Amino acid sequence: MKQIFNILFSVVIAGGLLSCEDSYFLSEKRYFEEINQYQKAEFELQVNAVYENAYDQEEVAVDMKLTAPSGKEITLPCYYEPNTSTKQSTAFRARFAPAEEGVYTYLFMVKSKDVIDETASKDMIVSAGESDGFLHVNDYWTLKFDSGKPFRGIGENVGWEARDYEDPKYTYDYLLPTLSQNGANFFRTWMCSWDLPVFWQKIGPTDRYKDSDAYFHPEGIQKMDEFIDKCDSLGLYVMLAMDTHGALIQNGGWEHNRYNKINGGPAETPTDFFRNEEARKMSKNKFRFLIARWGYSTHLGAWEFFNEIDNSVFTRTPHDSIRIPHKYVTDWHAEMSAYIKATDPYKHIVTTSVSHREIEGMFQVKDIDIAQRHIYKKTEQIPGLINQYVAEYQKPFVWGEFGYEWDWNLDFSEFAEESDYDYRRGLWYGLFNPTPILPMTWWWEFFDERGMTPYFRGVRQISDEMLEAGNGSFEQISTSSEVLESYAVKCGDKYFVVILNNDTAPQTEQVLIDLPAGSYQLASFNPDNLIRSSAGVMESTGQLTLPQVSMEGFDETLFVLTKVSE
Repeated sequence: MKQIFNILFSVVIAGGLLSCEDSYFLSEKRYFEEINQYQKAEFELQVNAVYENAYDQEEVAVDMKLTAPSGKEITLPCYYEPNTSTKQSTAFRARFAPAEEGVYTYLFMVKSKDVIDETASKDMIVSAGESDGFLHVNDYWTLKFDSGKPFRGIGENVGWEARDYEDPKYTYDYLLPTLSQNGANFFRTWMCSWDLPVFWQKIGPTDRYKDSDAYFHPEGIQKMDEFIDKCDSLGLYVMLAMDTHGALIQNGGWEHNRYNKINGGPAETPTDFFRNEEARKMSKNKFRFLIARWGYSTHLGAWEFFNEIDNSVFTRTPHDSIRIPHKYVTDWHAEMSAYIKATDPYKHIVTTSVSHREIEGMFQVKDIDIAQRHIYKKTEQIPGLINQYVAEYQKPFVWGEFGYEWDWNLDFSEFAEESDYDYRRGLWYGLFNPTPILPMTWWWEFFDERGMTPYFRGVRQISDEMLEAGNGSFEQISTSSEVLESYAVKCGDKYFVVILNNDTAPQTEQVLIDLPAGSYQLASFNPDNLIRSSAGVMESTGQLTLPQVSMEGFDETLFVLTKVSE
């Protein structure tokens, strides 16, 4: 049905005003003159109508319809921009990152209870760019960019900026550049009532934001804009946890949760969050807004629905007479992951997480791209469990959090050295086993104070060499050692070996590696000082014995063997 409003149309391009008669839209503005592949092209569309809630896609939904140079059809959701609206009109914006070089055609379509209409088609010229594009699942070992280039994530959790009672030093302005300068390329952070609170109205415990009655929190939106820009500029990829289990727990977040009926929401209990139809519609409005406003960023590495949703499911509170049934949680994840896949034109990776308890069927949901668990006090189990869960879930698996200890009430100084070594070996366990994102430590402030962040440099150096040597191919190779722990992988014509001494005492041992017969150039690598030393040429008859390895307690060393051409 055509809308009944009498609306004129104009286009503002590079300072010029072009009129177009007999159209139903007020104006369109481009916030760019030239655009390259994977850059943000921003548009604004002014519509001659006012809505009760322009964020509610059932009341009004504006989409940008594009045809790429290849002929691919793209639908991009647009978002409401209240700062440029008037009492007589409503503004919507589109942020688009074109993947192809050449001429795109596009138009805008509006759908509401009163109108279904579209603008005339226009062109946009896109020049070649240098970006590799967006990250996607590739295999158990790697992610890959649109360009086909393989990627492995190396980094840690930066759960949030400092709260009122935490060291004010720890802001994104400090933490993210520190990661980037030290070789990390990936991190994980939360959206919650005290950090990036886009969908929270009641704030705490932080004075960084104030309470707001707006549908989406204005200060949260502004901070997210700055946050995504910072990720883009630093070359860091973020796994964005869009909610936390605490938001559904009494004395945690449910009392302040906007889904809660006492706060004007539709859900009487946390169980209703998953099964109530109106609550699910609210979630879809949230995800549509996130995709529309920030989905353009190539450095948004993954959407994560929940941090540790099992901690809500397995927590009985007075809100619910029973624990939240697993089926409701799994069905919710199936519906919401399918919604994101259908709405996000960039096909970002989708994940969710548990701590240590299974939600029946959740990781079998087909649109959950990566299975994710968190592990504490069991770092030595990481290699075996990675392989176990990859086999069980038949999809990439990630340790989104790990640590020597989970209880911050303890005195971490009493086991600081153990924690440092745990931090290091967790990274090597990940690098030498099938996971596309290396295990990410928690306790970012503690390890920053311990001076551990520069350790990412050595891990990144070996990871980059692996990816280059094998173009993303990895093959696990058998090793033999009794006292020391050893792992090896083949990447192209290079073989990489890591040896770990998990004991506090020095150890000396010979390590055997299964290698095809032939000659190999051997080099050792010290990840602490990044020094590589040549150890000559060694011969393999099907098995090669490394020179006797002597290691201090809580230590690690690496070897790289390159097949010598015949």
